[in-house]
Order: sequence, then structure tokens, then C-alpha cells
Amino acid sequence: MTLVLLGVLLQLLVAAWAQYAWAQYDYYSQHDYTDEDRWVNLFRQGFNFQCPHGQVVVAIRSTFSKKEGSDRRWNYGCMPTPHEFGEPTECWWEDINRAGMEWYQKCSNNGLVAGFSSQYFDSVLDREWQFYCCRYKKRCSYSCWLTQDYPGHYGEDVDMVLYSYGYYIRGATTTFSGVDRDRQWKYIVCRMTDFDCEFENF
Repeated sequence: MTLVLLGVLLQLLVAAWAQYAWAQYDYYSQHDYTDEDRWVNLFRQGFNFQCPHGQVVVAIRSTFSKKEGSDRRWNYGCMPTPHEFGEPTECWWEDINRAGMEWYQKCSNNGLVAGFSSQYFDSVLDREWQFYCCRYKKRCSYSCWLTQDYPGHYGEDVDMVLYSYGYYIRGATTTFSGVDRDRQWKYIVCRMTDFDCEFENF
């Protein structure tokens, strides 16, 4: 009886999280990709985006234009971390990932992605990238997985919302096409422990 009750409570919790996430980011579906107010950058323009203090990135949107230097406009949605996480104990910018190259990067020190910085380079028709990461106490990640490719094919729009309850973006791996001059991203998504642990650089 107890296991059945726990199963029902878990299903309700997941459903409530999905409804909350949908309510937070439903405005994405109500605006065209041409809505200038919904982008953090113009084509060929650098940007520096940070979630409000105590929040992390859970939604990513992008649109591609070949005529605008094979560049993308970007937008991000943030959501507060669970109350039991407390305040971030530290935040920092990771090393820069150079334009024109494929790369893999995770936030160090068990950090969660809370922002992005990017600069565009005409010489390679690509961007360099940097993650803004925040750490919460000494919690560690586990049960990590890679998302599908975003976009599914080079040049397509991106519309990703992380609906999985209790999962957080910790980084990404990207491939770069020298023909299409575009990137595909797989985001590294993990759960976080409910307790402090001793691993510093996982």
C-alpha cells in the first residue's frame, strides 16, 4: 500500500512540475521567431546572458539565418532551483570555447548552467561560447545523459524546454559543420544529490 501511495505521489509531483514549466514558458509558442523582443542578441552581435540570482537555464530557443552571416539569434528561459538547494555558494565564467571548433564542456565543481556569453566572428562565420555556472553547497551530479541534437539538422530552429523534474543542464557538446557554418548541440543534463559530497571537480 505504501509503495502504491508513493508511486501516485511521484506521478502527481512530475505532472505538477510539467504544468509549472509549461506555464512558465508557454509564451514561447505564442510569439513568432521574428518577434524582436524575444531575443538576447541581433545577428552577428555578441551577448552576455545571466539568469537572475538563484535560477538556472531550463529553456533554449534559437533561429538561424544564412544571409545574416550563417548566424543565430538566441533566447533563454530560467527557473528557480528548489528551495532546499539554498542560495548559490559561488558563480563563475568557464573557459572560452573557440569559434570554428567542436568542443565538449561541463561546468566545473558540480556547477549548473545559469547563463551564456557569446561573440560572433565574421572570419569563420561562427561564435565562441562561454558558460556561466553556479554551484549550490557541495551537491554532486549523477544520472547524467545527453539530450538529442538541437537543432535536429543544421540550419533549423531550436525550441528546447527541459521538462524533466529534478534535472539540470551542466554543459554541452557541439559539432560544427564547415559546409553549413552551423552548430548542433547536445546538452549534458544531470540530477543533483540531496546531500553534500566530497567531489570537487566532477
